Amino acid sequence: MNQLDVPALQRRLAAFAAARHWEPYHTPKNLAAALSVEASELLEIFQWLTPEQSGRVMTDPDQAHRVTDEVADVLAYLLQLCDVLGIDALAALAAKIDRNELRFPVPEPPKTPHNPPVDTESHSSE
Repeated sequence: MNQLDVPALQRRLAAFAAARHWEPYHTPKNLAAALSVEASELLEIFQWLTPEQSGRVMTDPDQAHRVTDEVADVLAYLLQLCDVLGIDALAALAAKIDRNELRFPVPEPPKTPHNPPVDTESHSSE
């Protein structure tokens, strides 16, 4: 699977849960709680690291494996939650990015002597 095929992953997760008779436990509340727990387990890896150490965490094979597993757990619970609630995760993300681009526009470049402000209006000294 080269491309992220969200519906295929959701079907695999649902089949995995169904085969184990876990569907009664996969309520929105329980999935949201499980997602929070897994996100906390991911955070735990970084908890006492300096910013520099956290930037190098993937260079240690054991730590990289732990991070990758926790990221997978977070994504699995998020996809299951979206499936149960009927949310298209990629469409929701795209819409959120669109809203954030409007909410947080790219700032104007700082005004410096080498980058003077553009005078859009003509001012005369009278």
